Amino acid sequence: MIPLRDVIPTRTFPVVTILLIVLNALAFLYEQSLTDKAFLALTQMFAMVPATLVWSTIVTSMFMHGGWLHFLGNMLYLWIFGDNVEERLGHGTFLLFYFVCGIAAGLAHVYMNPLSRLPTMGASGAIAGVMGAYFVLYPYSRILTLIPLFIFVRIVEVPAVVFLGIWFVMQFFSGALSTGSDAGGVAFWAHVAGFVVGAVWILVSGKRATRWT
Repeated sequence: MIPLRDVIPTRTFPVVTILLIVLNALAFLYEQSLTDKAFLALTQMFAMVPATLVWSTIVTSMFMHGGWLHFLGNMLYLWIFGDNVEERLGHGTFLLFYFVCGIAAGLAHVYMNPLSRLPTMGASGAIAGVMGAYFVLYPYSRILTLIPLFIFVRIVEVPAVVFLGIWFVMQFFSGALSTGSDAGGVAFWAHVAGFVVGAVWILVSGKRATRWT
């Protein structure tokens, strides 16, 4: 399932969401301009490696991506879910929220894969936190979703609670099945942790779900 957009308009300009997308885009375009050797050196310096953890890389790795699909997928999810969560939290709080979720996701990945020497990069842990917040705040929203069916493609509206619930369950079981391995470098437990931290943040803050029909 590929999300295309949600149905909830925003009344405020999502300045932080757009800023994060721009920063990620600039970092990614810089990566693309490098030779393979230079990119490897950049990865060794700024990507997060659990077995030889440098604490600052928990943050710097959030602005690195391994390829176009990785980058575009993450930015699509941030764009779809970020603006509404930013509006509910406020710009400053949303920025703090984003980094807290990303750091928690990184730490979860390190905890579950302490001996891994694979470099980890990507904003997906922080974006999972945004999705967890959206799950709590807008369970009645609908996500316009592209669903490939063999050679056919359908575009349908899927309830947010279903779309995000399926996504979370897939990450959880993928993480459980990959425990004890590097799982091809995919940080499933980071996704799970980010989502849970995002959802718990909203629940603790006392903000209520908004019905949208």
